[in-house]
Formats: sequence, structure tokens, C-alpha cells
Amino acid sequence: MVQADISQLSRECNTWRDALRAFRDEFTQDKSKLQQLASRPLSKEDLTEVEHYHNQFHIQLINIHDLKQAIKNHDRKVSYETVTHGGQLNDETVNDHENLYDQYQSLEHRLLDLREEFGGFLERAQ
Repeated sequence: MVQADISQLSRECNTWRDALRAFRDEFTQDKSKLQQLASRPLSKEDLTEVEHYHNQFHIQLINIHDLKQAIKNHDRKVSYETVTHGGQLNDETVNDHENLYDQYQSLEHRLLDLREEFGGFLERAQ
């Protein structure tokens, strides 16, 4: 058992979930922009990129959802262990938190790259 700052772990989980919600909202809007763009006459190259971004948004929205759910379940486990074990967490739970943080950072990096790439595509395609 490990004594951890439970409120800090919970705040981190909430921060990650809030950021993932913001990305979800942004990419949902970007999908709409992409659909509007696809309704115009486009070159074969632009159509290929439209398909690429459509696929990427779909995949990343699933990744966002899955990670958000994993974080939510982890936060519940932290709360449960806190009550059950008098403020102590299992080593496994602390390790899970660190792994989720790594997953969050990795996904955030991919999402920021996608945001930048799509912004450049929108500028070229306008």
C-alpha cells in the first residue's frame, strides 16, 4: 500500500478528461468542416487528404473516448481504494495512474500533430 495525495490524483484525472473532452469537441467540429469542404469540387489529391483526415478523426475520436473511459474508471478505483483502505492505494493503482498519464501524453501529442496538419490542409484547400 502506498500513501498518495488522492486529491492530486483525482485532479489530474479531471484535468486529463477535460482536455480530452475539448479535443473531442474540436475534432467533431473539424469533421463538420471536412464534410463541408468535401462537398466542393476537389482535386484527386485533395480528395485523398479528405479521406485521410476523415479516417484520422474517426480513429482519434475513438481513442479519446477509450482513454477518457479508462481515466474515469481509474478515478473511481482510486476513490474506492481511498475509502476501503483508509487513504492508502495499492501499488498497482499508482502504477496504473502513471501508465494512464503516459497514454494521455502520447495521445495528446498525436492530437496536437493532427490539429496542426489539418489546419495546414484547410489553409491550402480554401
